[in-house]
Order: sequence, then structure tokens, then C-alpha cells
Amino acid sequence: MEAILEKAKKVAEEAEVFYVSSETTPVHFEANRLKQIQSKQSTSVALRLVRRGRVGFAASNNPDDVENLVNMAVETSEFGVPARFQFPDLSSYSEIPVFDPDTERVTLEQMIGLGEELIAALTGHTTDIMCEAYVTRGLASLRIMNSRGGEAHYRASSFSLGVEGTVIQGTDMLFVGDGQSSTRPILETKPVTDLIINQLEMARVTATVGRRPMPVIFTPNGLASALTSPLMAAFNGKLVLEGASPLTGKLGEQLFDEKFSLTDDPTIAYRPHSRPCDDEGIPSQRTPLIEKGSVANFFYDLQTAAMAGTRSTANGSRAMGGLPGPSPSAFIIAPGDTTLDEMIKDMKEGLVIEQLMGAQQSNVLGGDFSGNVLLGYKVEVGQIVGRVKNTMVSGNIYQVLKNITAVGSEPRWVGGSLYTPALYCPRLSVASKG
Repeated sequence: MEAILEKAKKVAEEAEVFYVSSETTPVHFEANRLKQIQSKQSTSVALRLVRRGRVGFAASNNPDDVENLVNMAVETSEFGVPARFQFPDLSSYSEIPVFDPDTERVTLEQMIGLGEELIAALTGHTTDIMCEAYVTRGLASLRIMNSRGGEAHYRASSFSLGVEGTVIQGTDMLFVGDGQSSTRPILETKPVTDLIINQLEMARVTATVGRRPMPVIFTPNGLASALTSPLMAAFNGKLVLEGASPLTGKLGEQLFDEKFSLTDDPTIAYRPHSRPCDDEGIPSQRTPLIEKGSVANFFYDLQTAAMAGTRSTANGSRAMGGLPGPSPSAFIIAPGDTTLDEMIKDMKEGLVIEQLMGAQQSNVLGGDFSGNVLLGYKVEVGQIVGRVKNTMVSGNIYQVLKNITAVGSEPRWVGGSLYTPALYCPRLSVASKG
């Protein structure tokens, strides 16, 4: 890295070298059996420079190919965008634990055993269920250096497991599933399988709903499948700057229910999307996006922050070692004071949505969503009475989040990037064929 940086400094005003190496070991099960074990290793080095006021960029999987890397970056700078930013100086970083040495000590035999446990628990409850399961272990090392003396280096580990099941009875198909992720080993499968078995129990009986608006509860999984993509787009500083976000010009305005607060937070210990700094070397920070219903901030990388006349929120992220862009780390929705059971008991008639399919294919930037209820339950007089079939829901997140009946008191992680409670909405469009 030092050789690349030194050579780049001779031909450019500023330069930055980004290096990442990773090793991932996924164990995959299909049709209730072990399907595949892989080990994937990758190394990438990227050079970003500023030459004659424009950004040049090149990447390679060969860190020793110094001459070609610098030459390619110089060539692309002829056509690069004007650089509005400066690379960060040497900074101190908070200690944010994202590496656990025990993760790399988990053996393949243990990983296979965890996958078999997941499947055995579900087939022991429902004999005709067909399962796909995964157990994945990952390790990564990242280093950033720039011509202003900025430097960062850290290691990260990751571990995840989960299972999805399908039960087919004639023309009826039931889909269930759940998973967990961490930077530490996950050696207990019961929390995942207990939740899925509960899904199976509640889905034993089917129920019908009409074609009319009704109250809806989004579980954490349901909320993730319906509402988070539009929010991630809306608070993206680049889209705000371009005027593509519906929140452009709305900073400080009360657009959401005061019970709703949202934060981007990569500083939580042992979470897969936490880190001591972003991919541009900016120290990580907690960024409130919605505070009691008011638009508080947007998230930025260096370039978009400079263009917007503000500072980076440490949200510069690189996809596959490419140029950085603004991206959320982990979305944290603040919990309320109402349990899921209390929400259900409050309903005379409504839906509990566990999973939507296709909701993110709508007008994401406008906040619209419309999807089939892949897994959801009918509520009558405060009780879940069965699973719904052939049902769709649709709405707009800005209308949904403007008037919330209750925010749940029992948040949980969905994947590695969302921590959320359940959400109780007073009215949503529902359509059913049944």
C-alpha cells in the first residue's frame, strides 16, 4: 500500500489507497440435506486520487501491480468528476468491537451440526416441511491510507445462520423462516427455530379478509420487507442533493409521528455493520435521522457532504471495492411501550404481517409499497384466528409513519442492518381474493 501511495502522490494532488481482504465460508443446506460447503477468499486494492481537480479511480486484485494501478487511475481522472472534498487527516478512532477470535475457531463440523439442528427442529414439528438453511462464517481485514496522513486499520468477523421452510398442501404453499447474525459465533439455534415453530402454529388454520382498509401490525420482519428500503433511499444525501428524495428541503420538519425515531448507528458492539470508521477513514458516529417525528439529518460520504455544504456522517461505503458512496450502516428504530400481544388485543379486526413479497418493486423513492402477504395472520376480537392467503396490502410509508397507533416495546435485529420493534398502523389498504 505504501508503494502505491508514494507513486500516486508524485502524479496527483491527493491520493488514497483502500485495501480489503476477506474469507467467507458458507455452508448451505437444500431440501433438508447438506448441499454445499465453500471457502471464498478475495483481495482488493483500490486507488482514488485527485489530479487537476478531478477524481481518478482504479482497482485491482493484485496489490503488487503498482505501475498499472496508478496509470489507470491517472487515465480515468481525465474524465472524472470534479473533486469537492479533501481526504481526512490522521484521526483517532473509538474502540468498537467488531472482531471476535472465537468466530474463526468455529469448525466446519460445528457449522454443519448447527444447520442440521435447524432443520431437525422444524422437521420434528412439521414432518412435511422442506427446508433451506445456511450457516456462514466470515473474516475481513481492512486498511485505508491517504496522502494527508489519514490511516485506519481494523479486522472484522461475521457469523450468521438461518432457515427457511416451505409446506405444500395441494395448491396451498406456506413459507416460514428466520435467521440471526453477529460478529460473534452463534451456537444456539433454539431462538430461531422457536420463532419459526410459532409461525407454523399460528398458520395451522387459514382465515379470510375482505377488500377494505383495516389496521395492520408489522412485526420486525414484516417492517423490514415493506418500509426500510424507501427510508434508506429518502435519507441518502446524494438523492437529497439531486432533489430525487421526497425529503429534499424538509430538514427540521415534522413529517412523521412523534412516536417514531430513527438512527443510523455503526457504533454498536459486535454487530455486522458496525465499524470504527467508514470506507473513507471517517470515524464512525451515531447519526439521528428522525427525532420524535422530525427530519434531523441525512447521511453523507465525503463528496456528497462537500457538495451539500456539510460534513460527512461517516457513511462512505464501497461496494466490491469500488468508489465510495453514501450508504446506511445499521438502522435503529427506537422502541415504544406496547407489547405485540397488547397490540393484537387492541384489534377488533386486522392483520399481522410477518413477510411481504414484492413490496420493494413499487415507487421506492416516492415511498409507495404494494406486496403480497407471504406470511400474515388475521386478527378478530383481539385474537389471531389463522393465516391469510391471496392477500395484498398497499400504502405509502410517509402516510403510514405519519399516524402510528403504537410502537412495540420488543425490538429485535433483522439481518445485520435493522434493529426494530413491531409497528401498529391504524389503517392500510387490504385486498384479498378469498
